[in-house]
Amino acid sequence: MAYSTELWFEAKKRCKLNDEEIQMAKEMGLNPKSLIKNIPNKNEQWKLPVKIWVRDMYEDRFGKTGVILDNKSLKPKKKVEELPFD
Repeated sequence: MAYSTELWFEAKKRCKLNDEEIQMAKEMGLNPKSLIKNIPNKNEQWKLPVKIWVRDMYEDRFGKTGVILDNKSLKPKKKVEELPFD
C-alpha cells in the first residue's frame, strides 16, 4: 500500500526527520503511522527519538550508515585567525 505524501510530510514534521531518514524508513518498509506511533512521550524515557531509532535500525539491517549532510556540519564552528607569514 502506497502512503500519501501528506502522511509522510506529517511524519517528517512530527518526528523531526530529514529527507534522508524518510528514505531510510521507506527502504525498511516502515510506514508514516508507525513512525508517529513510536514518538516517545515523557513517561517513555527509555525510548530513543525516532530519528536515532530509524538510523540504528537501518544500520543493523543494511550494515551501513547514512551520510549526514546538513548545513550545520559543513560550517566551521570557530573563525580561524590567519597567521602572518614572516
